[in-house]
Amino acid sequence: MAETMSCFKLTVLTLSAVFIQMIGLSLFVFGFFPVKPALSGISGRESFYPPHCDSVVDNQTETDLKSLYKELSQIPPSFDRLIFMVIDGLPAEFVLGKDGKPPQKDLIEAMPYTQSLLNSGMAIGYHAKAAPPTVTMPRLKAMVSGAIGGFLDVAFNFNTQALLDDNLLGQFFRIGWKMIMFGDETWLKLFPGLFVRYDGVSSFFVKDTVQVDQNVSCHLEDELSRDDWDLLILHYLGLDHVGHIGGRSSFLMGPKLMEMDGVVKMIHSSTIQTNNDNQGRTLLVVVSDHGMTESGNHGGSSYEETDSLALFVGLQNSVSDYASATHNSVHQVDIAPTLALLFGVPIPKNNVGVLISGTFDALTDDQKLRALELNSWQLLRLLEAQLPGLSCEKFPCNCFSDGLGFGTGECSGSMERILCCLYTKAANLHNSWKFKKEYGSKSRDDFSSTYAAYHEFLKTASEWLSRSVTDKPVSSLAVGVVAMTLSSLLLLGIIICMSREVYPGEKQQLSKSSNSKYRWCLDEAFILGAVLILVMSMGSSSLVEEEQYIWSFLISTSYLLLLRKTVQFLPGSSEGVLYFNGCYERTNFQLFSIFLLLISGRILRGWHQGGVNWTHLPDISKWLEQVGSDTIRLIQLVSGLLVVSLGLFALCLFRSKRKIVQVVGFCFLISGLLVLWHIMEYQDNYVSSSYRATILAQIIYTFLGIATIGTFAALPWIMPIWNSSKCSRHNMNSSNLVSTNIQDKSPFLEFKDASYLIGLAYMLCWCLLQLLLQQPINSMPVFLLLMQILASMLYYSYSGPQNKEWLEVALLCYLGMAGHFSLGNSNTLATIDVAGAFIHGDVHICEGHKLCCNYPECRFGAIFKSDARLSLPNSTGFEFHFVDCIYHSVAPNEEPFVCLERLLSKVLVCVRNNYLHLHWGFCGGCN
Repeated sequence: MAETMSCFKLTVLTLSAVFIQMIGLSLFVFGFFPVKPALSGISGRESFYPPHCDSVVDNQTETDLKSLYKELSQIPPSFDRLIFMVIDGLPAEFVLGKDGKPPQKDLIEAMPYTQSLLNSGMAIGYHAKAAPPTVTMPRLKAMVSGAIGGFLDVAFNFNTQALLDDNLLGQFFRIGWKMIMFGDETWLKLFPGLFVRYDGVSSFFVKDTVQVDQNVSCHLEDELSRDDWDLLILHYLGLDHVGHIGGRSSFLMGPKLMEMDGVVKMIHSSTIQTNNDNQGRTLLVVVSDHGMTESGNHGGSSYEETDSLALFVGLQNSVSDYASATHNSVHQVDIAPTLALLFGVPIPKNNVGVLISGTFDALTDDQKLRALELNSWQLLRLLEAQLPGLSCEKFPCNCFSDGLGFGTGECSGSMERILCCLYTKAANLHNSWKFKKEYGSKSRDDFSSTYAAYHEFLKTASEWLSRSVTDKPVSSLAVGVVAMTLSSLLLLGIIICMSREVYPGEKQQLSKSSNSKYRWCLDEAFILGAVLILVMSMGSSSLVEEEQYIWSFLISTSYLLLLRKTVQFLPGSSEGVLYFNGCYERTNFQLFSIFLLLISGRILRGWHQGGVNWTHLPDISKWLEQVGSDTIRLIQLVSGLLVVSLGLFALCLFRSKRKIVQVVGFCFLISGLLVLWHIMEYQDNYVSSSYRATILAQIIYTFLGIATIGTFAALPWIMPIWNSSKCSRHNMNSSNLVSTNIQDKSPFLEFKDASYLIGLAYMLCWCLLQLLLQQPINSMPVFLLLMQILASMLYYSYSGPQNKEWLEVALLCYLGMAGHFSLGNSNTLATIDVAGAFIHGDVHICEGHKLCCNYPECRFGAIFKSDARLSLPNSTGFEFHFVDCIYHSVAPNEEPFVCLERLLSKVLVCVRNNYLHLHWGFCGGCN
């Protein structure tokens, strides 16, 4: 009964610790990804009045919103129609240059018409800084609503939902605009039901760089000749796909820029230059949602990724020189309020952007100040929602430090006082300017002072609101960390208590070793210390950016220590004579495994220069790309053949149950041949995917899925039945001695055999998926990673019981993390290769197995962490210890770190044990 109570308490404490861990993790996640307060509803006529308690309430019915807004705003719309052209992934420096210098000569030659518009003053361009995450969906939200999204939008980017917040398209729809969209289907998901005509294309077929843009341009000539629309959205994806495939320097980049320049020329010559009275005044806005890194990816916060374009073509302003038209910087969220006031609609409620002053040069001084006033009122309403202490009644106009009223005072104090001070200062200057205007005494200096005061308030308010989006509640984070710490301490206490328990079956063994003390080896101490090294390094953002160097150091040093330990036990040394007398062959295998791990690890380390600060340094992948695609294709084929050959060799090491191994090997061989066929015939970086290639890839997905799932589901149940039939044959033909030996073979050894085959099949199929979905340059690293895993298994299988389970698990985990960075991954979103996650699919399903292919090495670590001891072949002669785990017996030479794993193992195999015992009950007749 005591043992039952002890087991019950142990289970309750373990589940409680896990529950506390989940609660703490949830609090931490909610604190790390906070939901900021936002204003609900849609901006209406109230946005044209001050946000004060004594604001004027208009009782006019909304019979004609368009004329009503025009009357209330006191700013006549500058344009009648808008063409919003999005060139996905276009860096602004391709068009406007960088650091005061014009673009490179080849880029200028690729877009001659656009450059002529800038040179002649007919267009003005801006470097529109995008906020991270630099992926399409949150960037589109920022441009149409003026709000900054969070990093959770990265996940929503793959399955976009309708935008419910106030936005420009919703405002245009309310005043009766007819809207048309051609291009990225993200617009259709964000704004369902708003477009009268549309043709959406998927943004995730990144191998297609031609048809995806032709599907947009084919509608252009017909739509430009019509006058039945007010907003035309064109979203071109081809340039972004070119970047994903070949990077910024791809030879396809020049032709794609020339194609986009042709689209700009067609639109400008057919709408803006003709001045068709039936069509009205048209404004062309050419924007990009984000930039791209040198490798063509995006998602992070580097300059190359956030440098997006905002080009206004058709403004009635005169730019003095080329530098004035190109060397301007704004924020991407500034596009929303600018377009709202240019077309006479209210600014979206949650906008944090500021008017782009250069776009309002055609307005009078009164209209410019009115536009700034409307922008200030909108931001003030948003500030009052996020700063309850901000109130004009609490902080009246005498909130200036010198008490002079307005005009010369400096604003200081809390953020509420500063913001109220800046706004009141600008409002008072504006009222004074109006008063002087009525009496004819206004001056240019008065206008400049008011204009500067408004901009100071708008800039300060916009910066504070933008920062508040990324601010995180410290209390939620702290409570979450404390809860997870308490859970970890509770689990540690459970493990310590379990390690002290002694059961009757092991008293004798424990008494024999009671005089011996456990000695920490150097490798074991380093492995544990490595955890502390990693935890401390996470406190530095620079070390987080360059985490790959930490893992490279840890895994290399760990295997060097294992090499030192193995050499110490060579025959000839005192330790070797004591422990390994006559085991020279086993030691040679261990040495061979370690050298294989060190050499392959060094090659993987030099394949990619990862991280952030050192990506420009030369590496093997850059050298191969310079050599040419033919060499990369050859390496890809050789890597595929080596993966298939190595996988079959690993299966051949399994000496028992030949027929089952042959079935698994046959499935793996067929899948490998299909992958090689796909590589030879269809895997071309610069050709759009064909229908046959898609069908073949889907056949490979199906075959690998059936093989892996079938192996996992069938082997644990087939092996006991197989053994039962073998047992029956021995019952009829064998002696009692043989029967006894067969009976002595525990059912858990069958579980070990099944586990080995399942783990190996899963790993081999995963490698084949990598060859299919990864970039061709990463084919050789995939083979090297497979070789490292198998070499690690070989080393551990010859280590004997002196190696601790937790040590093997930790080293495999380190190996997986180092392999993650060896494929060019990093801790920035820019290195996520979405091309591999969505290759050769004809529908979008919200699932994760293909996207997880960006992190295959971490999955390897997860597999072998749970099966480090179980998945070793019988041919090595390794002693199996899983039976001890099942019966909760802790051997004296084993560490307490595996005790919790043993507890969980009981739960996982409980159901299966009942089935196994039914089958092995028939084998009792073998006696």
